[in-house]
Amino acid sequence: MITVNAMGDNCPIPVIKTKKAMQALTGPETIEVLVDNEIAVQNVTKMASSSGGQVSSEKLGDAEFKITIQMEGAPAAETVEEEVSCAPDNRGNLVVAIASDRMGSGNDELGKVLIKSFIFAVTQMDTLPKTMLFYNGGATLTTEGSDSLEDLKSLEAQGVEIQTCGTCLDYYGLKEKLAVGTVTNMYSIVETLAGASRIIKP
Repeated sequence: MITVNAMGDNCPIPVIKTKKAMQALTGPETIEVLVDNEIAVQNVTKMASSSGGQVSSEKLGDAEFKITIQMEGAPAAETVEEEVSCAPDNRGNLVVAIASDRMGSGNDELGKVLIKSFIFAVTQMDTLPKTMLFYNGGATLTTEGSDSLEDLKSLEAQGVEIQTCGTCLDYYGLKEKLAVGTVTNMYSIVETLAGASRIIKP
């Protein structure tokens, strides 16, 4: 494990430090990058992904984020030469509203596979959603034991608001098991949906 401490560094320093650590690799290695803002998470994630890394990220505190990059070795020469850029905040006014722990109707097991794939696909979007809302059965996806927690934590670390209906968590007895994001209420859900430029409902 290699740790890159970029706490307090402004772009492009976190990206440059991470790229240097990646270039020095001689074999498979995991790089852990610590930063203090969501834009750094977005920029490091984009660079590492384009260099062939398997990337996940997590919000540890109000101004503390951890990006984990799994590399098979140093990146290819052509990716090393790419110019380091500081992208603006990569969140549009898109809201994703998830009302079930499965996607579509038909086979329930297939539906659960599809919703996991859907949430992963959201992490790969060029413009991330501003907010993801979880209600009714969808509330179980943000709690302990969910197969989507790693992807949702990565989205949260990049500034996506993960909000789960409090009434729904109470109904399912899961309020103490919320593992990512915050609890919200119906008034806030309506306001978020009303203010969205676009809404996706899987």
